[in-house]
Amino acid sequence: MFEHVTLRTAEQDAAVAFYAPLLGALGIQRTASEDWIVEWADFSLSPADEEHPPTRGLHLAFCAPSRAHVDTFWEIGRAAGHPDAGAPGLRPQYLEDYYGAFLRDPDGNSAEAVHHGGMRPDGHLDHLWLRVADLERAAAFYEEIAPFSGFKRASAVPGRVQFAGAGSSFSLVAGEPVTEHVHLAFPADDDAVVQAFHRTYGALVLDPDANNVEVVNHHRPV
Repeated sequence: MFEHVTLRTAEQDAAVAFYAPLLGALGIQRTASEDWIVEWADFSLSPADEEHPPTRGLHLAFCAPSRAHVDTFWEIGRAAGHPDAGAPGLRPQYLEDYYGAFLRDPDGNSAEAVHHGGMRPDGHLDHLWLRVADLERAAAFYEEIAPFSGFKRASAVPGRVQFAGAGSSFSLVAGEPVTEHVHLAFPADDDAVVQAFHRTYGALVLDPDANNVEVVNHHRPV
């Protein structure tokens, strides 16, 4: 699973106004709200600045308790005037019972609500898609850090490589626009894993497309 995923926003108030009612419709409650970050457990928004530009080109999917929740997510977003990126419906090309709906956030990222039979029992993020400039190079990076991230290469088709963890996944997709400036944090339950990761790769770890990657242990009770 993801420990957390953070998006940098060009206009924080607009981004919060987009995500708050949509996540509320899925039963996802806000867990923190500060000037520098607004958080819903494993998902958060933080204002962009000169050092941290806005996140662009990301697709992220949130777990929905039912198909009706997916419908409500999309209807609320459309009523608020947010761009449609895919109406509610089955997408059997992913899974036989995969039911999703898609909207565009104020920074142009694709936000989805999805319901299917293989969803994780905890956490809110089902999967991410990151578009990459060089698929082989990006896949090699995430394969190399797999012992630390817990996400192993699960499948590959032309133009896409999927990595799967405990109840979540992310896919690397060849093509434009390349995903930029997203922060991915993978969980560790042992400080030694965190120390080994940063000893091997450095304090600030960037993937081949300059997305920020972290392994973190918050010492939360199991």
